Amino acid sequence: MYFIGVTTEHSSIMKVFPRWAEALQLGNAVIKGIDFRPHSDPELYREAVAFIKKDPFSLGALVTTHKIDLYNAAKDMFDYLDPFALQLGEISSISKKDGKLCGHAKDPISSGLALENFVPADYWKIYGGDVLILGAGGSALAMSVYLTQAGFGSNVPGKIIIANRSRPRLDKAAEILHGTAGKTQFEFICSPVPEDNDRILCTLPPHSLIVNATGLGKDGPGSPLTDAAVFPQDSLVWELNYRGERLFMRQAAGQAESRHLHVEDGWIYFIHGWTQVIEEVFHLDAGQVDIEVLGKIAELV
Repeated sequence: MYFIGVTTEHSSIMKVFPRWAEALQLGNAVIKGIDFRPHSDPELYREAVAFIKKDPFSLGALVTTHKIDLYNAAKDMFDYLDPFALQLGEISSISKKDGKLCGHAKDPISSGLALENFVPADYWKIYGGDVLILGAGGSALAMSVYLTQAGFGSNVPGKIIIANRSRPRLDKAAEILHGTAGKTQFEFICSPVPEDNDRILCTLPPHSLIVNATGLGKDGPGSPLTDAAVFPQDSLVWELNYRGERLFMRQAAGQAESRHLHVEDGWIYFIHGWTQVIEEVFHLDAGQVDIEVLGKIAELV
């Protein structure tokens, strides 16, 4: 199984996977990293997909950071793309089934499971806060789709703001999410510098959710906010990174007591993201994967 990312050798999964493989009885399965710079040449993504497709010993891959770029570069090479992949224009899971190369977007499922871990029941219905997602990549789109599901009824955010440094990816996010909002209002803001995000943060009501989905703090240094940023009172702050300097998380933690914030990192998201893809790649039944057991194994590695 492959891990297509940016700095895969530093990921916890490289130590965790062998223990998981043993617990899940995956035989002699191993994991290997494939590193690309963000927004690499499309031909590099196509070469990676072609290799996985043709090599009989390659069962599949998890894709992070490059989910949208890989989809745009190589979507024609897949025999099957699941509905989320087609809707969001991203691929986070590559697998093979019955001789076909399959692409899935697992983030709406894994981000939803992670959110359920720390967002109280009926949170939006009771408190009416907004959501600010910093970054307009695959995680931001997946989270938006999950939070605005019609099945949640009135328990959805009143507004989701997606802020991103560059306009093209923001426009693409608006195009993808058009018509999916239901009762939620979407706002897309181009914020080239952290000071812009500070100003957006000031407009949020209490009991909001603020998410760092930029990759800053893991794939690159820094934070999408400045140290002068003030988080809204009684809010939830989610740092999607589970490793790296995580400056955004430290900024929030510094205000956790005074602003009454709940600060969450990306560890549970990491666990669900990987287990969802491992199930797909190795064709495991849901009953074979015990999240609590695998989570405890990961914490001990």
